[in-house]
Amino acid sequence: MTVVPTAVPAPGAYATTRRVPLPLTALQKLLIPLGAVLFDVLFWNQERGLNLALYTGFVLGATLVSQRRNAAVWRSGYFWLMVAGTVLSAGGVVWYGSGAAQLACVASLIMLLGYVNQPHLKLVAYALFTALGNAMRVLPGLLPYLRLPAGKTSRWNRVRFYGRLLVVPMGVLLVFHVLFVLANPRYEALTDTALAQVGEWLMALWPNFSVPHLLFFLLGLMLTAGALVVVPFHFFLDHESRFGEFVRRQRNRVASFGVRQPDFRLRSTKLLDLRKEYLAALAVFGLVNGLLLVVNVIDVRWIWLGFRPEPGFDLTQFVHEGTYVLILSILVAMGIVLWFFRRNLNFYQPGLPALRWGATVWVLQNVVLTISVGLRNYYYILHTELAYKRIGVYGFLVLTLFGLLTVLLKIWQRRSAYSLVRLNGLAAYALLLVLVLGNWEIWIARYNLSPRFRTINLGFLLAMPERVLPELVARQSILDGATRIIISPPGAYYESTVTSEQAKAAIRHRVAAWQRNYPQYHRWQSWTQAEAAAYETLRNQ
Repeated sequence: MTVVPTAVPAPGAYATTRRVPLPLTALQKLLIPLGAVLFDVLFWNQERGLNLALYTGFVLGATLVSQRRNAAVWRSGYFWLMVAGTVLSAGGVVWYGSGAAQLACVASLIMLLGYVNQPHLKLVAYALFTALGNAMRVLPGLLPYLRLPAGKTSRWNRVRFYGRLLVVPMGVLLVFHVLFVLANPRYEALTDTALAQVGEWLMALWPNFSVPHLLFFLLGLMLTAGALVVVPFHFFLDHESRFGEFVRRQRNRVASFGVRQPDFRLRSTKLLDLRKEYLAALAVFGLVNGLLLVVNVIDVRWIWLGFRPEPGFDLTQFVHEGTYVLILSILVAMGIVLWFFRRNLNFYQPGLPALRWGATVWVLQNVVLTISVGLRNYYYILHTELAYKRIGVYGFLVLTLFGLLTVLLKIWQRRSAYSLVRLNGLAAYALLLVLVLGNWEIWIARYNLSPRFRTINLGFLLAMPERVLPELVARQSILDGATRIIISPPGAYYESTVTSEQAKAAIRHRVAAWQRNYPQYHRWQSWTQAEAAAYETLRNQ
């Protein structure tokens, strides 16, 4: 990928309003239209599967080929991490086609492009924003390539002038049109009829012309150009360069020119000195440690040691409300620790040992509280069912435990908040890659269709991706032993209870519909190994 240099305007260059196009290499001029055509062929009217992996491989290959041999990006460990994550998630898309794999594939590719733009970046979020900022700067720079020949520029400028005058009226007209469509159903029907007639007229004029298809091709052209052309975007790198890995002792906002932000305003009240801040922190840690100790003792005796829900006990309230409140309390605790250890309190030697041990005990008690939240989630899964949110809670708790560990690093190693954000960002990305490796829907279906459950939410299982259908067919005999089978109608906000025969009929209907539609709508572009294996399994039964 060739980095586009920032051009220095020549004398008198500002006398004209003509935009200078971004300089493109011969390779970029070949790859950008090729990528647009590939995007159109792979994704138009197709589900995501092999097509996403192929397009990702195209962008990744073009990125690696375009780099100079001595480019700084080759020495960036974060860049190679994103390369590995992109390859892993693209493989997950082809193998499972899960939503987590698709999200990880797109996010990894975007962050990879951010590290290509600025190889010295460290924060994964800043790499993501840098790639998006690069795309926003590339697209306007490519517009001059669409200009008309020199003999027609004067007429085009006149058309563009009147076109600008119509932008605001047309925008106002569009806003009121949307409002009237939402407010008046007759106007909406009339608009739909008019648009259908216009579409029929365009089809008669040009049978192969499709406005959505044209817009889709232009979208592919813009995405490919934004990925393959690099315009240096330093904003987030400049912002990141102001931070360090460790807290340094400093004086700031005082009446002195020797500090970064001098403040000469007359103050009627005294600033909170370091000793008073230390006493406040010590009081907070002491009081909240005592309160949290009581909560943890209750949880250990109630939840850890032989928890058995009593008849009529509301497990939903026990998990949902209790879990969210406890997670919020853990996050607030982490925020308070970060606040007190943000500056010079890290260097207050007379009381630093007591402060560190008080904060450490608080963090360790929050670890116990996190385990209690995990046990609440476990008991809910044990007595009801497994769902996406329950898996998500465990993922969040893993990140919480890692975050508490980094808080300990901040307390004892004087780590900065920037260091914690960097480490936890990498942990979140690593967790996303772990989710790529899981065949979660199959595991959920196998667990929820266990003989131990007497209430089965079949509607939730039927709404899963089609690769789950062989598991539903193989385990439908479990429905005979269920006392309550729930199927919610599509778009309904209520639950409907059905018999086992009706449930089996719903499974057969879902399987028959997919077997009928799969050969027609699933072409090679959207192929995934899991769906193909599921289709073959159902066809051979």
